[in-house]
Amino acid sequence: MDRSVTARPALDHRPEPKLAGPISARIRALRPSLSPTAARIGDAVLAAPAEIVSLTVTDLADRTGTSVGSVVRFCQDIDLKGFHDLKLRLAAESATPATARPHTDSAPANTIETVLRSAVTGLEQLPATLEHATLLRIARELRRAARVLVAGVGSSAPIAMDAGHRLRTLGVHTEVLTDPHQQHLAARMLGTDCCCLAISHTGQTQETLTALRAARDAGALTIGLTSYHRSPFTELCNQAIVAGATELHGLEATASRLVHLAVIDVLVALVTDLDPAAAAQAEQLYTDAVAAHRV
Repeated sequence: MDRSVTARPALDHRPEPKLAGPISARIRALRPSLSPTAARIGDAVLAAPAEIVSLTVTDLADRTGTSVGSVVRFCQDIDLKGFHDLKLRLAAESATPATARPHTDSAPANTIETVLRSAVTGLEQLPATLEHATLLRIARELRRAARVLVAGVGSSAPIAMDAGHRLRTLGVHTEVLTDPHQQHLAARMLGTDCCCLAISHTGQTQETLTALRAARDAGALTIGLTSYHRSPFTELCNQAIVAGATELHGLEATASRLVHLAVIDVLVALVTDLDPAAAAQAEQLYTDAVAAHRV
């Protein structure tokens, strides 16, 4: 394939998205990349954020079996100035009205309320974690790309399918392949005027990483949607959107899938706003096509 054609300016390479949003969400997003000591401190903060506000840095070090220096480094790792900054942020977040506590009359009621509250909290925290300028740049690239490959396997595959379908109805030339081999091949065949939009909850799925790496090597723009900062996934992306939700019951991807779908909705809305006429024309074609399959 001829790569000599002058491509549109690529986005700035940003392997590590800006850390933003509530401290609890930030700690969860960074936890896989933290050292064992920092992760232990982070777990203690997540387990009792209101209690941390009344502790000294020495108290937290003693509680976690670490040192004062380790606590300070942990605060810096999550992009805070120090322990005092952590306490101020936690105090501000604790002052926010909380969702009603789950019923205590039965285990099923507890489980239902906990799962639903996790999903709602993830969506409520989403606006604070998103960079508006980044979303707009990504939407512009998706709108003008010659072709967009949407990659995702496992629990991310349905989100990839939805993203491809939604973008296609707006007139974006989109291809969605959830078979790893086909996905890899399609990524290798992308041009410099194409995009690869990859979705991975953990950012560690080998098949998705392979597709991203192939797309990058082919000269395509790489865009990612994941739940965690500082993963192999974000290192391969020219632009990465980090948005996730609380992990619980071993079903950590469940609430995060809702958050990721909301991010896709945001991108679709932005793409629509960039060229309303083109979007309306494509949507009319879609409506006509769907009407032919209805009784």
